[in-house]
Amino acid sequence: MREPAVRCCRDSLCVSVLASRRRFFQGTASLLNPAAVALTQLHLRTPNIDRLAEDGVKLTQHISAASLCTPSRAAFLTGRYPVRSGMVSSIGYRVLQWTGASGGLPTNETTFAKILKEKGYATGLIGKWHLGLNCESASDHCHHPLHHGFDHFYGMPFSLMGDCAHWELSEKRVNLEQKLNFLFQVLALVALTLVAGKLTHLIPVSWTPVIWSALWAVLLLAGSYFVGALIVHADCLLMRNHTITEQPMRFQKTTPLILREVASFLKRNKHGPFLLFVSFLHVHIPLITMETFLGKSLHGLYGDNVEEMDWMVGQILDTLDMEGLTNSTLIYFTSDHGGSLENQLGRTQYGGWNGIYKGGKGMGGWEGGIRVPGIFRWPGVLPAGQVIGEPTSLMDVFPTVVQLAGGEVPQDRVIDGQDLLPLLLGTAQHSDHEFLMHYCEGFLHAARWHQRDKGTTWKVHFVTPVFQPEGAGACYGRKVCPCFGEKVLHHDPPLLFDLSRDPSETHVLTPASEPVFYQVMERVQRAVREHQRTLSPVPLQLDRLGNIWRPWLQPCCGPFPLCWCLREDGPQ
Repeated sequence: MREPAVRCCRDSLCVSVLASRRRFFQGTASLLNPAAVALTQLHLRTPNIDRLAEDGVKLTQHISAASLCTPSRAAFLTGRYPVRSGMVSSIGYRVLQWTGASGGLPTNETTFAKILKEKGYATGLIGKWHLGLNCESASDHCHHPLHHGFDHFYGMPFSLMGDCAHWELSEKRVNLEQKLNFLFQVLALVALTLVAGKLTHLIPVSWTPVIWSALWAVLLLAGSYFVGALIVHADCLLMRNHTITEQPMRFQKTTPLILREVASFLKRNKHGPFLLFVSFLHVHIPLITMETFLGKSLHGLYGDNVEEMDWMVGQILDTLDMEGLTNSTLIYFTSDHGGSLENQLGRTQYGGWNGIYKGGKGMGGWEGGIRVPGIFRWPGVLPAGQVIGEPTSLMDVFPTVVQLAGGEVPQDRVIDGQDLLPLLLGTAQHSDHEFLMHYCEGFLHAARWHQRDKGTTWKVHFVTPVFQPEGAGACYGRKVCPCFGEKVLHHDPPLLFDLSRDPSETHVLTPASEPVFYQVMERVQRAVREHQRTLSPVPLQLDRLGNIWRPWLQPCCGPFPLCWCLREDGPQ
């Protein structure tokens, strides 16, 4: 089946490397994985992203190291599987849950931004971070972008969420409201029972426990009423470097602010080497879209948001043109992971779709969760219109940009990414990835073997989620599919697919249908054992202790809990 010109996924990374051969611009963007490829190509208008693909190199088997944003971004920046840095969980906390949590990208991890900064690059991150902020106090900023190699940051230290706009599609507000309401009802019942017992002399009790239970019930009721507003103030904020500029955010101003910041960074640094990572807040619920784009697409609010993001890409490309940087700029565009199938209300889909690929966001092994857009453009250096079907990874950006900048890939740790430049230039026919591992949290769900001499890519699934309802292709009724427990299947023997002939993973191969079934299984399982021997125990940053809200770690631009400020005026 023909690949779409550009697959757009939710919550994605777009990386561009800007300015002379010693400058890099990187950005993140979210694109749509269409349910009907031909229809979406016809009606979902993304002329600027399409232009990048036409003028550059398109990677059609580009793989993220995780199917959710926090671990995927950690792998992207470090060139390492997130299980190596501890940016995973073992208990179902798939991403960082709060700005005021202590987990985050460990300080001993090396990002490509850190190496490029040491080589004299101006390094900037504009947009979403979602890799942690504080460790022990609200101002230590141990996980902040400025502690990981970026010398300029403007954006959200956390992530855009449905809860930022009080959406029905809620990440945590609805669950917290339900828990607080339940506890209120329990304590209210206790208080009423004690009052009745006291007044009827059936329960010999003083008024003290009655008063305390009533007070706690009132506090819980108030908490359930105000928890939504508390989340908005706690997590939906903008920072410039170490200073909070908006708390909470004014969403209709955010897109112009992001673009203004990008243009300012490029103008300030155009005469020297630089790296700019633009991490769009699109396309993620609540799909905040400017009025200019509302109702403009044929794909509802999601389509409007995608088209606005494409317009933003165009604005950035225009800025490069105006500053004379286009021909000396390497641009890379990709996504964290696939579309979120479970993000729907009724018959309306808000999380994207993944075309011919099975599964989606949160699924560690299925292609729909991990196969993402990959576009590189470098006029005059990379051949325009080239399409590469070899297996590549977001982790490959690390060694690629480090070596382009004249840096050295760290030798004191395992780097899982491979230098892409020979493949992009056409001087190498094959990817250096023979095997890629596909994790769900810290659990290995699948592995991919690129059998170069046969031109075949095999995919082995050890664990798959149980779709709900059966055969639905997603875990509807949940936020994402689980990685372990009763709602996953462990396969013995594992499921085998030939992605070269079956990219949709619809035809399970068996010993009866595939003559080399056992040879493939043995080789992949040997590679898995070899990979696992390279792993070392590390603290898990996303487990409970590092992933709960701690009031003393909460960034606040006023005396806590009066977290409200507007310190910069946005574009009019």
